[in-house]
Amino acid sequence: MQTGAGRVPGAATLLVYAAALLQGLMLVSVPALSTALRQSLMLSDGGYGSLFLPQVLCTTLAALAGGELAKRMPLKLLLLAALLANAAAQLALAASAGVSAQWGYPVLLTTTSLLGWGFGLSSAPLNTYPVLLFPQRRDAAVVALHTALGIGLAIGPLIAAPFLMRAGWWQFPLLLSAATAALTLAIAMARLEEPRTHASGTSTSSSPAGGRYRIAAPFVLIAVLYAFAEGTFSNWAVIYLQEDRALPASVATAALSVFWAALAAGRLLIAAVVLRMPPHRVWLALPLMMIAVFLALPQVRGSAGALAAYAMAGLACSAFFPLTISHAVQRLPSDTAWVSSVLVAALMTGVGLGTFLIAPLREVLSLGVLFRYSAIYPLVAAALIIGVIVTGRRRREGTVAAARRVSAMARV
Repeated sequence: MQTGAGRVPGAATLLVYAAALLQGLMLVSVPALSTALRQSLMLSDGGYGSLFLPQVLCTTLAALAGGELAKRMPLKLLLLAALLANAAAQLALAASAGVSAQWGYPVLLTTTSLLGWGFGLSSAPLNTYPVLLFPQRRDAAVVALHTALGIGLAIGPLIAAPFLMRAGWWQFPLLLSAATAALTLAIAMARLEEPRTHASGTSTSSSPAGGRYRIAAPFVLIAVLYAFAEGTFSNWAVIYLQEDRALPASVATAALSVFWAALAAGRLLIAAVVLRMPPHRVWLALPLMMIAVFLALPQVRGSAGALAAYAMAGLACSAFFPLTISHAVQRLPSDTAWVSSVLVAALMTGVGLGTFLIAPLREVLSLGVLFRYSAIYPLVAAALIIGVIVTGRRRREGTVAAARRVSAMARV
């Protein structure tokens, strides 16, 4: 890779993975400051929760738009646009400290909307560049990128804590905005590799539209089913452990923290594992682990069992989505940016739907029973994965057979 300053080995890799880390920090910026925001702007529980609805919507729309734009413009420009949206979001977040409660809520809605656009637009370049940087290790490269994003999510609250203690919480988004501006400048000056079709000025898609959608469909369903499972694990953990299992609030919140920590650590571990064993085996094993956890959660009794169960849930969820993207890219190598964006849109749609589906069902069923039924999500996902693996194997065998026939005809 070359930068504006000349050939610097690893510079492009550093910039791309730094962008992923910063994206994770951006996504957690509002939750990390939730207590200060609720107090200073007098937000109710419902008001705070509704802040994230435009983020889900804008992420979905921006991801779909980014997938289409990636066919017509360089990935670098998409990444720069995403960084600028994130920087603007942090400036709006900081500005909310200086406005009245009446205007604070609209300003925060602007913040989460911009965060959604930033995350959605970044999905195409951030999931494509690892494949371009490490074409022989694409599975590990994509998982490693999502590990960087997960690290950003994990360390964001830790970085925000000192600002909260000094009652200068608005300085945290200003710090993130400054870091984003510096990274934006570095990426603007760098020379990042683009897909070959961009260089030639032709469309990035070599697959007919109908065939492209047909190939992507099972991956989209797998992503939605995974989002249902992850949302059920994470968004209902505290309520389940406190209300159904009668565990202390400290244990319930610790279990949720353990879930996210195990998810981040699991991505790092699996990034190394897929270098030594076929990635599709890991991809298939993870939903089977989810099934086991869903069936075990209703049996949780004590603190140790709760922490262990959510650690296993985090490990089961860890690399599943990155591996889904990697396998989809392998099936649609000329549509990497498009399929990555579509899968991110599917993920956000699934998280939103999955979280809200549980609420009305709780009126007639306990969470323990709902957890047992939720095992259906990863079960169906595993069945779809088997279908994808079998179809891919048959496709490769057909390609090899066709090549042999052509070679035989040439000899004749």
